[in-house]
Amino acid sequence: MAFHGFVAVQGRGVVALPAEVRRRLHLDESGAQVEITEREDGVLELRAVLPIPADQRWFWQDRWQQREKEVDEHVAAGRVTVHDDGDALLDHLDQLDAQADEARAKADPKS
Repeated sequence: MAFHGFVAVQGRGVVALPAEVRRRLHLDESGAQVEITEREDGVLELRAVLPIPADQRWFWQDRWQQREKEVDEHVAAGRVTVHDDGDALLDHLDQLDAQADEARAKADPKS
């Protein structure tokens, strides 16, 4: 969904980007900037520059940051398990799932 259109250059060189473009590229957020490059052929290239790259936004969402804080608390309290490889980790997670299933079955024997 690329934009193609015209924008006016106002006094002092101000250019207003269309609202739909600003929203889609997150340029309406604090700290966002636009990089401008003048090419030799006269073309002006504009690139959105965000304080947090778009492909990393998920990490900075409140829910994810809360989970990071919880992990930090577990590590600080020594509630961690170290595994030699990914298979060992997956085996450990399977054991935890089985234990949780058993606990649920004991708590609600009807299910």
